[in-house]
Amino acid sequence: MKPTLVLGASPNPARYSFMAANLLHRHGHPIVLVGQKKGEVAGQAIQENFPESGSIDTVTLYVNPQLLERYKESIVNLKPARVVFNPGTEHRAFAQELESLGIEAIEACTLVMLNTNQY
Repeated sequence: MKPTLVLGASPNPARYSFMAANLLHRHGHPIVLVGQKKGEVAGQAIQENFPESGSIDTVTLYVNPQLLERYKESIVNLKPARVVFNPGTEHRAFAQELESLGIEAIEACTLVMLNTNQY
């Protein structure tokens, strides 16, 4: 299983981050939720702070590129194996930076990846 940080987590069931967190949980992937909205998803509290380095395999993004700027350093410091840029979160320069650091950067949809066994 791949511990996954959902950045941009929201308790709003209409948000893709909410759907992804629940689907990750149903697929057995441990989740850490980071976002600006307080609440819970799949029994996990949404946090404002990032966990310790090395504890996350995948970061899946649900924040726009402008908001992503404030999280870039925290993502790099996590040292995840990969970062998934979901539709609307694409950030070519940051993806290139991640790749140069040995972190896989994928433009994809976490929901599709999970539903097609590509996660």
